[in-house]
Amino acid sequence: MPTPSVAPRIEDSSVAGSPPRVSSEEARALYRLLFACALVLLPRLAVFPWSENLYGDAVVRTELAQRWLQNPHWIAHMDDGAFQYGPLHVYLVAGALALGIDREDAGRWVSLIFGVLSVFPLWSLSRRLGGLQAAWWATAGLALWGMHIQMSTTAGSESVGLFFVLWCLALLAEGLEENRFGPLFGSALVLNLACAVRYDCWLLIPLLSVLLLLGDKDRVAAITRSVCYGLLALPFVAAWMQGNERAKGDAFAPIKYIESFHQAWVADGVARWSSIGYRALNLFFWPGVALFTLSPLIAWFGGRGMVRIWRQRPEYRWLIWVVLVPTAYFTFRAVVLLNFVPLGRFAVTQVALLLPFVGVGYLATVEGRSATARRLWAGAAVGLAVLFPVVLGVLTAYRDDQLATSLRPVSPVSTNPPAVMKVARWLKAEVAPVDGAAVLDVDDQYWDLQIAFFSGLPDTRISRMRWDIFRKQLAEQRPEVLVRREGGALEKEPDFLLQGDTISFDGDGWEEIPGFQRPWHVYRRAGTR
Repeated sequence: MPTPSVAPRIEDSSVAGSPPRVSSEEARALYRLLFACALVLLPRLAVFPWSENLYGDAVVRTELAQRWLQNPHWIAHMDDGAFQYGPLHVYLVAGALALGIDREDAGRWVSLIFGVLSVFPLWSLSRRLGGLQAAWWATAGLALWGMHIQMSTTAGSESVGLFFVLWCLALLAEGLEENRFGPLFGSALVLNLACAVRYDCWLLIPLLSVLLLLGDKDRVAAITRSVCYGLLALPFVAAWMQGNERAKGDAFAPIKYIESFHQAWVADGVARWSSIGYRALNLFFWPGVALFTLSPLIAWFGGRGMVRIWRQRPEYRWLIWVVLVPTAYFTFRAVVLLNFVPLGRFAVTQVALLLPFVGVGYLATVEGRSATARRLWAGAAVGLAVLFPVVLGVLTAYRDDQLATSLRPVSPVSTNPPAVMKVARWLKAEVAPVDGAAVLDVDDQYWDLQIAFFSGLPDTRISRMRWDIFRKQLAEQRPEVLVRREGGALEKEPDFLLQGDTISFDGDGWEEIPGFQRPWHVYRRAGTR
C-alpha cells in the first residue's frame, strides 16, 4: 500500500500542543461583558472620591471588621463580633483592611468590586429572558441606577448581598432551563453566602424551595429538587441560629434586635404622618422606589416586561414570584400589621430584579411603532435614567437642608452633613496627629458615630458617652478636647455646667473653640494646648 508523501495536517490545536483557539463568537461575548463592566464601573469611579460612608451602618460595619482583624476567629453568633449584621460582610471588609486599605475606603472598595461583578449574573439572567438586547438594557439600567451607585461606593452590605442574590438566581435559571442539577446545587450554595450577608435573603430559602416544588408537572422531580435545594441552602442559617440559641437563648436574637428598631421607627412615622397617612405611604413604597430610583421609564419597561414574560414564558414565572412575594410580605407588614418600616435599601433586591425585564418591556412598548418612535422611546428612557441620579446628586451632595435630608438615602452621592464632617476633620487634623484624646457626646441621630469614625482617633483615645465604659475611659485618657451636642447626653451629667462660651466638666473648665456649626460645639480643657 503506497504511503502519502506528505503527513496529514493536524487541525486540532489542542492535539498539537498549542492552546485551544477561541472562536470569534466567544471573543465577542467576552468583549461585550468587559464593556458592560466598564459601563457600570465608570459612573461609580466618578462618584467614589466624593462619597462618604453613611447609610447601611457602613461606619459600624467597618469598625467591627477592624476589631475582628485584631483577633481573627469564627463568628458564631451576634455577640461574637458581628452584632446584628451578617458575618460574611465583616470578613470581607476585614480582608480589605488586611491589605492595608485605609478604613475610610476599605469597605467601599469591597462594595465597588461586588457592585461591578453584579454585571455577570445580571447579564446571564437577562439574556435568558430576552436575548442580547435585554442584557444591554439591564446593564444600562444598573449602570445608571443612582441608589446602586451609592451602595457601590459606601461600606454597607447591600451591594455584596445583591451580587450573591443575582448569582444565585442566575444559576437557578440555568439549572431549570437546561434541566441540570449542577447549577441548582451551585445556586443553593451561593444562597448560603447571600444569607450570611443579609437577613432579608433568608426569605428566599422557603420561597425558592416552594417555587421548585410547584414548578414541574413531574412530581417526583419537583419534590426532589425542592427538598435538595432547601437542605443545601440551609447550612449557614441553621448554624447561625444554633449559635445565637446557645449564646443568647434565642435563635432569632439578631432579627428580633432589628425588629426593635422598626418598632421605634413605626412609632415615629405614625406620630408624624398619622396611622392612616403612614400606612398609605408604605402601601406605595416599593413601586415608588422603583420609579424614583431607576427612573420612570426604566421602571415602566421593567413592569411591562414582567407582564409579557408572565404571559409568553410561563417557565420564568418563578422569577416574577421572587419579586412579588417579598414585596407583598413586607408591604403587608408595613401597611396592615404596622410593625415594619420600609427603607430604600430593603427594596434593593426587588427593584434590581426589574432590570432583566426592561429589554422585554421596551420591545413590548415600541411594538408596531416606527424606527423613529423606537429611537425616541429609547432615548427618553436613557435620558431620564441619566438625569435622575445627576439631579439627585446635585440636590444632596454636601447639603444639609430638609430636601437633601429627605433625598439623600436614594442619592448616588452619599455625604455627611457639613457640620458633622467639620468636627470630624478638625479632630483628625488637630487631635489625632499629636496623640490627643477627645470626649464625644451622644447624638440621637447617631451622628456621633460618624464623627468618631472620620476623626481618625482609635477607640483608646476617644471617650464616647454612648459606651458604658465612658467614665472609665475619661479617667484613663484625660482628654484635652470635648465635643458637645446641644441637647445631648453630656448636659445631663451631674458635673456638667454650661456658662456662656465655657463649660465645667470632669473637675475642670473647658473653653469653646470657635468656628463650628450648631448644634455642635468643640471645647479645649483649660490649661492644655
